[in-house]
Amino acid sequence: MKTILQLLYTAAFLCILGAGMDKAEAKDKILTMSTTTSTEASGLLDYLLPEFYADTGITVRVMAKGTGAAIRDGMDGNVDIIFVHDEVREKQFVEEGFGTKRYYVMYNDFVIVGPESDPANIREAKDSGEAFARIAAAHAPFVSRGDDSGTHAREKQLWTASGISLTSGGEPADDSGWYFAIGQGMGAALIFAQEKKGYVLSDRGTYLYYKHGRTQPYELEVVYEGDDMLKNPYGAIPVNPERFPHVRYDLADTFARWLASEKGQQVIGSYRLQGRPLFFPDAR
Repeated sequence: MKTILQLLYTAAFLCILGAGMDKAEAKDKILTMSTTTSTEASGLLDYLLPEFYADTGITVRVMAKGTGAAIRDGMDGNVDIIFVHDEVREKQFVEEGFGTKRYYVMYNDFVIVGPESDPANIREAKDSGEAFARIAAAHAPFVSRGDDSGTHAREKQLWTASGISLTSGGEPADDSGWYFAIGQGMGAALIFAQEKKGYVLSDRGTYLYYKHGRTQPYELEVVYEGDDMLKNPYGAIPVNPERFPHVRYDLADTFARWLASEKGQQVIGSYRLQGRPLFFPDAR
């Protein structure tokens, strides 16, 4: 009897030890990522991350915010990888030693969304800079994310291209109550623009999700698209372990390489809403 009890205790101990090792192993395979709101608000991460987990057993803990804030997370060593869309700042991030390599992952494009009636008549603009100039001239409501995101950075480039007078921060100098900088993400900006019956610059993926991927109706339409200045590339960058030894570089590099792999690119390209692709594979 004593021998049997000893065997049972030993078996129980080994089960507990094994469970503890499983938990420790699972804990070791958690990756922290700071990313732009569009990868989350478009529904892409809900579709993509389970596929990555199935292939690797790695869990990705997501912090979604504007690209500027996501890049600062990487510069502070608060995350293992960033997944963002501001190519100029991304390359600078790598050049300054905060990241190891920028992996080309995907692209979509920006669109200017507004009322079907198009009160500023931007459909007739020859380019997106002129479209923004027409919005300013008409004093039509315009909603800016105002959050230092990649979308906000592109918006400021378009205001510069519009030729209107700007503040030192790159925003319209004479807003006359028509320009609303809300300091929030893409989804909030789309909703606010609908409430104001105004215009907003949006990545196409998030717009399509709000237009076709939810039960709540969304009334605004794409009123300007297709300009060269509206292309929107995304990159993934593991944080440099030489600068921040605590980061989980192996997991981050595994994720970045998976995103750029044939499997990751297939998953990205297959994400659709009502038959419409939201992002296009861009690995090189």
